[in-house]
Amino acid sequence: MKENPRKLLSQRHPVLYFVAVWARRMGRYYNWYFDGRKYSRSKDNNLLPYRIKKHQSVLLKKLGESDMQLQVNKVTNLRLAIRNINNVIIRPGETFSFCKLVGLPTKRKGYLEGMELSFGKAKPGIGGGLCQISNLIHWLVMHSPLTVTERYHHSFDPFPDDGRVLPFGSGATVFYNYRDYQFTNNTPYTFQINLWLTDKCLEGELRISEELDFAYHVFEKEHQFLKIRDKFYRKNEIWRNKILKFEGGKVIDTELITKNFARVTYTPESYVVVEENI
Repeated sequence: MKENPRKLLSQRHPVLYFVAVWARRMGRYYNWYFDGRKYSRSKDNNLLPYRIKKHQSVLLKKLGESDMQLQVNKVTNLRLAIRNINNVIIRPGETFSFCKLVGLPTKRKGYLEGMELSFGKAKPGIGGGLCQISNLIHWLVMHSPLTVTERYHHSFDPFPDDGRVLPFGSGATVFYNYRDYQFTNNTPYTFQINLWLTDKCLEGELRISEELDFAYHVFEKEHQFLKIRDKFYRKNEIWRNKILKFEGGKVIDTELITKNFARVTYTPESYVVVEENI
């Protein structure tokens, strides 16, 4: 069979893939030490007094024909990673780095094979499933005045929605260490992230040192499934309103956070056929 010419060179030659990953990781290590940022690392078991936002996500989901054992393993991975993030304090001027806090997930540390999304496919990988934490943290941060400075999202959508409660494309994928999730505290307030597991859910909250008189409402617009030639795509826009909490939720600002457009690897129930002009 003729090789797909669109494949990256590193996909066709595994050794080159590992070399590319190594080079990118070395570049990140260099940045962590020499970029001049102050990264959050201190923790406090005492909760800050005010909660900005709380959220939870289901641990075990129906994901087509994927191996359920990978999801069971994911819970172990989440528990290990949470130990490195829970109760972390983000002071004014500090930057939160997911990968720097969690570190490289390895078998030696107890991480198991979970599901990873790579090159358009779902596959097992050590430490797979940690994106569930970065997704939740990003949702919390979007409801705050914190500034997201690095975020990546998957370029494809592998599974149909199963009880989705958040807008499509509102997550943040991570891959140690060059696909990181980072945000910076450019405010005069101190923030804290708290994470924990229940029998069924991953739960988390973002707390702050002083009560704010405003809040944020995040919402989706222009959601559609599209069929272009023989392939399916999904698009939407994510917006947020800044509202005054003590004035009846008066909207004082509206901003576009991101536009999403991703390949869909399943057949959606309904879609719009897009005719291309040739």
